[in-house]
Amino acid sequence: MRTSLSDLLATKKIILADGATGTNYFALGLTSGEPPEFWLDSHPERVAGLHQQFVDAGADIILTNTFGCNSHRLKLHNAQARTYELAKKAAEIARGVADSSSRPVVVAGSVGPTGELFEPLGALTHEVAVASFEEQIRGLKDGGADVVWIETMSAIEEVRAAAQAAINVSMPYTATCSFDTAGRTMMGLKPDGLAEVFAGLAVAPVAMGANCGVGASDILVTALEMGATASHSHLPIITKGNCGIPRFEGVEIKYSGTPELMARYATMAVDAGVRIVGGCCGTSPEHLAAMRNAIDSHVDGSRPTIETIIAEIGPLTNKPPTDNDPNRRKSRRG
Repeated sequence: MRTSLSDLLATKKIILADGATGTNYFALGLTSGEPPEFWLDSHPERVAGLHQQFVDAGADIILTNTFGCNSHRLKLHNAQARTYELAKKAAEIARGVADSSSRPVVVAGSVGPTGELFEPLGALTHEVAVASFEEQIRGLKDGGADVVWIETMSAIEEVRAAAQAAINVSMPYTATCSFDTAGRTMMGLKPDGLAEVFAGLAVAPVAMGANCGVGASDILVTALEMGATASHSHLPIITKGNCGIPRFEGVEIKYSGTPELMARYATMAVDAGVRIVGGCCGTSPEHLAAMRNAIDSHVDGSRPTIETIIAEIGPLTNKPPTDNDPNRRKSRRG
C-alpha cells in the first residue's frame, strides 16, 4: 500500500524505520569487500527477503539497498556506470515488498556519503557531488522510492549537496548525520546545528536526525541536544541507532544490544521527542519486532535525562565535550 512519509507523519503516530542492511547481509553470506549493491543482481531474493522480514516485524519505512550506490563508491569496483541502473533496481525490489503489504509502507531511497573530501580539504566540488547524487536519486525515483533518505553524513557540504540533488529531481528528502566524534560529526557539526544546514535551500527536509554513530545511549543524548532546534524549525526528529556497541568475536563483529535494550531505546527516544525511530548497524528483524511492540504499548513518560539514559541503556561511548574544554573541536558553523 503506497503512502508518503508526510502522510505517515500527519497521523501523529510514532513511525518505525527498519534495521540494518549490511550487518544482516553479512549474516546471510555477504563477504568482506563485496558491495551490497551487487546483491541486487546476484541475490535479489535475499534483498527482498530482508525487506519483507522488516515489514513483518512492523517497519513503516524500509530503506533501499543503495547506501553506497553513487559513482564515487562504485568506481572502486569499476561499476560507476551502473549507478542509475542499480539504484532503480533497488527501489523496484523495495517497492514490490511495500506494495504487497496490507498497510502503508514507505520506500526510502538510501543515499550515503561519497567517501570523498570536499574542497579545500579534497578535490570534490559541490557541482560534482550534486551531479553524482542526482544520478542515484533519479534511479531511486524511477524505481518507485517515495522519499530520499540521506544518511550517515558528516560534512555540511555533503548534506547540502545531497539535499540539493533531491530538490533538483523533485523528491522529498530526509537527512541524518552520524554524530560519532565526541558528540559531533567527524567534520565537526553539532546536533543542535543540523537544522541550520538547510538554510537557504528551496525545500526543507521532511525530517532530520541522527543515525549510526556509536551506541544507543549516545544517539539518545544526540536526540536531546537536537530537540530544541528541531522544535523551532518544526522538523520531526529521526534516530536510527546502532544495536548496542560493536565488539569482535574472533573475526566477526557482534553488537551488544539485545531486543530488550533496543525496545527500551525506542521508548526513551519517543519520550525524547523523536517521531521516527529505527535501528542501524546490528539491528535485526528480531530487534525491530521488540521495538515495534514497545512503541505500540508505550505510555508517554517524562523526557529522559543523560543520567537516566546511562542508567537504563548504558554508558556513553563518546562523552560530549564541555563548552569550557579548550581542546574541543569547534563546529564549522560556530
